[in-house]
Amino acid sequence: MKHIVAGIVAHVDAGKTTLSEAMLYQTGTVRTLGRVDNGDAFLDPDALEKKRGITIFSHQAQVQFDDLELTLLDTPGHVDFAAQMEQILPVLDYAILVVSAPDGVQGYTQTLWQLLQHYDVPTVIFVNKMDAVGVEKNALIDQLQTTLSDGCVPFDWTGALPEETAEAIAMQDEPALDELMTTGVLADKTIQRLIRQRDVFPCYFGAGLKMTGVPELLAGLNRWTVETPVEAEFGARVFKISHNDRNDRLTWVRVTGGSLATKATVLPDQKADQLLVYNGAKSTMVPELTAGRVGAIVGLNDTYPGQGLGTTPDSPTAVLQPVLDYAVQLDGQDAHPYLTALRQLEDEDPQLHVTWAEQVQEIRVQLMGPIQLEVLQEQLRLRFGLTVNFGEGSILYRETLTQPVEGVGHFEPLRHYAEVHLLMAPGEPGSGLTFATDCPVDVLGKNWQHQVLTSLDAKEHRGVLVGAPLTDVKITLINGRASTVHSVGGDFREATWRAVRQGLMMKRATGGNQLLEPWYHFRLTVNQDNVGRAMNDIQRMNGTFTTPETVGEQTLLTGTAPVATMQDYARDVQSYTHGTGQLDCVVAGYRPCHNAQEVIEAADYQPVSDLDNTPDSVFCAHGAGYPVAWDQVPTAAHVGYRTVR
Repeated sequence: MKHIVAGIVAHVDAGKTTLSEAMLYQTGTVRTLGRVDNGDAFLDPDALEKKRGITIFSHQAQVQFDDLELTLLDTPGHVDFAAQMEQILPVLDYAILVVSAPDGVQGYTQTLWQLLQHYDVPTVIFVNKMDAVGVEKNALIDQLQTTLSDGCVPFDWTGALPEETAEAIAMQDEPALDELMTTGVLADKTIQRLIRQRDVFPCYFGAGLKMTGVPELLAGLNRWTVETPVEAEFGARVFKISHNDRNDRLTWVRVTGGSLATKATVLPDQKADQLLVYNGAKSTMVPELTAGRVGAIVGLNDTYPGQGLGTTPDSPTAVLQPVLDYAVQLDGQDAHPYLTALRQLEDEDPQLHVTWAEQVQEIRVQLMGPIQLEVLQEQLRLRFGLTVNFGEGSILYRETLTQPVEGVGHFEPLRHYAEVHLLMAPGEPGSGLTFATDCPVDVLGKNWQHQVLTSLDAKEHRGVLVGAPLTDVKITLINGRASTVHSVGGDFREATWRAVRQGLMMKRATGGNQLLEPWYHFRLTVNQDNVGRAMNDIQRMNGTFTTPETVGEQTLLTGTAPVATMQDYARDVQSYTHGTGQLDCVVAGYRPCHNAQEVIEAADYQPVSDLDNTPDSVFCAHGAGYPVAWDQVPTAAHVGYRTVR
């Protein structure tokens, strides 16, 4: 049988889990149709999911339909748990994007679409809740094509391929158009290729709760999907870490090549003690996982989501990152049990970024939003018996450059030597840190250049305004010097890190550094009577919005605003609209901070005193090393400046 792995993704409340239940029921995988609101959904088996009525963790189900064997991965829909959803995307053959017909393409739906594009996942769209009053199919198709892609084509026909559908498909690809013009038909293989290339996105319409449109969706998955080619040698990708009821650590993988047998060595001194295949909450022990299969490995200790095993490389760095930082309120209690429990949860979700500050005896975690915070508190109580309170969330800022600068680092204590010159220039928003080299090997040897690039990637570089992580900067090695007698690899690590900080300090004096903060893209729906209040609030929060749009009896405002000012606004909306208003927020990335000077003054960060990130250099004279302040390094450097200071 053909086997594919498909993930279901959606904005919360679009009916994603309900559709999953309908697919399971339609194929005979379950005998009764579970309901999210009843707490008996097959793919929401966790106690927290039953209590809250939302998907919090990804779960797996096995489905068979005709000659299709489908591994279905249900993912969280709430934006606060988007990191767990993103972990799934690199292991998918196809995604099923669920869109709520009454709500249309929402802000988070567009975020999901961008992520699917980023990970190059072929996507099938299911428009759910078509039985709702006032829903118009043609209007929905227009919206899908306008906001997502021209390639969104209705596939819910019966019988032969309609002529107008064939034309709509062929218009997405020149060879396909030639085929249609020449032969008058499109071969199934051509359509499969276009779907696989993300040129065409089949759209189905129905209502999962009433089982309408589900048989057509399953038939479409059977007809239009193709298996992903596999490698002969063993490879696998980790997409999830969890612990079962026996507290066994489970490493969830998609095998991408070869096979994995029980007791096989996966990592040095680490074997696959057991291999489990899950169907909902139930697991089956299997002797082997073959290419294309999804399962959990018992016995591995050093794995993490996104990790590649065998011949498979690691996944790209996650796009979605937490934007809020919370401190655990210990109230004089022993920190050890809290830190131990949070470390285990961080093992399952690395985006928590648990930190322990010894000097102030403080534990901090990073989160996406208040719902995730509430779930974290419940996890600590249910799994570890710990009652935890958190302080008020603070914003996770970042820093960047607005002007290019050449940073210099010199490290020359006795019997050591390295000098590094880095050109640091503003990068594209959202690009993070990128590294390159533009230095002749006769100036600095290839091995030393490799040491510089490795050192750049070895730590999180901090800015000099508030000590926030540096981002959206391209750093290029342009010059340097080594000693044939005294240089070792560690010297270039020290010189490289100092060069980054020295360059940032050079621009701090001229205003070339910029503080960034996370911003929301929001959709605010209120009654007409509340529009004036809403618009005033948005302006007060330093947000902007487009022209208000009438949707039925309500008014829709969309725009952007800083997370710092809007993070608690949902409660205000519920209050002044008496429960009739709705605020949806999706992190839209980092933008210039709306109150940068206020934040910088409050932080009172002293970059020269941050000894872990010093901008100063070390030179040598008379047989001893001595420090040189960052602003004196340019005149003391052994290699002249190549670019602008």
